[in-house]
Amino acid sequence: MENILDKLSHCIEFGKINLASPYPPDMKGQEGADELAKTALDQGNPASDILQKGLVPGMEKVGVKFRENKIFVPQVLMSAKAMNAAMVHLKPFFQSGEIERKGKFVICTVAGDLHDIGKNLVSMMIEGSGWEVIDLGVDVQTSKLVETIKENPGCVIGLSALLTTTMNNMADTVKEIKAEFPSQVIVVGGAPLTDEFRIEIGADFYSPDPQGAVEYLNTVVA
Repeated sequence: MENILDKLSHCIEFGKINLASPYPPDMKGQEGADELAKTALDQGNPASDILQKGLVPGMEKVGVKFRENKIFVPQVLMSAKAMNAAMVHLKPFFQSGEIERKGKFVICTVAGDLHDIGKNLVSMMIEGSGWEVIDLGVDVQTSKLVETIKENPGCVIGLSALLTTTMNNMADTVKEIKAEFPSQVIVVGGAPLTDEFRIEIGADFYSPDPQGAVEYLNTVVA
């Protein structure tokens, strides 16, 4: 018999939000992440186990499948909705300190860039892997990032740019942050970026897909 955390992981992987959700069609009429997370708590499963053995493995599978072009953005968004439905039940345990986050990840789209789909996907994946995500939104000035770093010492910064014209803004932002916080870890991403560009601007890591960022962050806290 498949245990409840495996079932929860399966719901996350395939985007089954709750009993009422018709998606995916082959799971219609079955309980989803919402009900299973609550039941798992009611059965006495530690909240940390529900996160680490239920939600995280599910989102990891989503990340790998997305990287390999086996699923696409709509499926990832359904998985994220399922994860969020389960997380509602876990939020009190984060707030009480019973579940420890791996760390804080501050993410934004750089100044002048209003694109947020890629940023949002990365946010979902990283939150699903056990990090606290602070999303500053789009078109974010460097001064706002500097202020956030001061408020959240030890955080990791994630910068996104979708336009070649805003890559220069990303370069300026990295330079300014590193001038003030030389050891600040900065992860960059976006369609026009390359690892060569990452090296050129002095950022710490580049990934063409969200799962790569998740795997790198896991090495940061290892």
